[in-house]
Amino acid sequence: MVAITDVLPRSRAERAGIRAGDLLISINGKEINDVLDYRFHLANKEITLSVRRGDDELSFAITKKEYDDIGLDFETPLMDKKHSCENKCIFCFIDQLPKGMRDTLYFKDDDSRLSFLHGNYVTLTNMHKRDIQRIIDMHISPVNVSVHTTNPELRKKMMSNKRAGEVLSYLKMLADANISLCCQIVLCKGYNDGAELDRSLHDLIALYPALTSIAVVPAGLTRFRDGLCHLERFTSEECAAVIKQINAYGNWCKKEYGTRLVYPSDEFYLSAGLPIPDEDFYEDYSQIENGVGLIRDMQSSVDFELEDLSPYADFKGPREVSVATGYAAYEHILKISRKLEDAFDGLNINVYKIRNDFFGESITVSGLLTGKDLCTQLKDKELGKTLLFSASALRADGEVFLDDMTPDELSDALKVPVRAVESDGYSFISAVLGLE
Repeated sequence: MVAITDVLPRSRAERAGIRAGDLLISINGKEINDVLDYRFHLANKEITLSVRRGDDELSFAITKKEYDDIGLDFETPLMDKKHSCENKCIFCFIDQLPKGMRDTLYFKDDDSRLSFLHGNYVTLTNMHKRDIQRIIDMHISPVNVSVHTTNPELRKKMMSNKRAGEVLSYLKMLADANISLCCQIVLCKGYNDGAELDRSLHDLIALYPALTSIAVVPAGLTRFRDGLCHLERFTSEECAAVIKQINAYGNWCKKEYGTRLVYPSDEFYLSAGLPIPDEDFYEDYSQIENGVGLIRDMQSSVDFELEDLSPYADFKGPREVSVATGYAAYEHILKISRKLEDAFDGLNINVYKIRNDFFGESITVSGLLTGKDLCTQLKDKELGKTLLFSASALRADGEVFLDDMTPDELSDALKVPVRAVESDGYSFISAVLGLE
């Protein structure tokens, strides 16, 4: 049973007589415990809802279009509590956060429902065969899985969970049921790289066509690792070797299956000092949320926008703005900014690379920049009309930076408007030109 917190006005549920405060028991006789049950059983034209109101159990029949909503809201999107992570991975970023941050940042979710709803990656370790069967029965697809290694004993060691190895069998169960699998490997030097990476890629590729893609990303290491497993960053030469190793598998898959399947993240290319591949390499950008092809996509979308400047005809120079970015993407943002200056008369863009003092200099991505570092390092800089920064640096649970500073507080400190910008070409150009 789940509590109904609101019934939308003029909705089918309201017209049927359902009220806020009712407890939803079942739909068409099927018990409802969470959002997956609800969504699956709601997808019928004729539904009968059983609800508890006080001591009474009531029944409401509703006719609708097959996939239409009926207007019920619940206390949480999942309709119950998030499933927390039962692992203690040697590379866990949350374990590398400093003390004293807001409580929500320390919660580790590992919820298969969030994989379906929001694309979160799950390890499968808090799932059992009945959970896998429910996914199969409801054909919940795709499922995003943090695999890391297909070596059962190594996975147990890396994740500090005795079930981490045995649940690898769930991958084949899902694949055999035609559930699409989108996989991730967080690569740790001396653990799951080298021959172990060969093994993992070989085993996962064998799940094709259920396997849709694999992203290989380097472990992020902050300066707050006291008492944690010793891990080292990959050198630039090692990053180049990892890219070569991964792309050998990708090239084989492209030849055999017509799709690359496995991709190194942008961070490997940046750390190796190698050029980002062309747009065709990334196919449908299936792993862009994992930082795979993010830079190429932005460069390509900017180039596309510059082919037709008519949407930006209202721009009138002169205009000076600033863009703050992490060290990793600095050269690429600088290159894009110079293209825009050449395309628009009177436009001047200051590009500043921000050192990550909060987490440590080894963290170079723009999405982990903090308000304090932006404030401290830009305090005496020429910022022009507006300061722009990557929207990925803000947390969705409150539109604040990881250090709890808000954009408004940053704006007050720097005495200039600040703006979070998405990475697509149209959004970036419009923000730079002040036309958003």
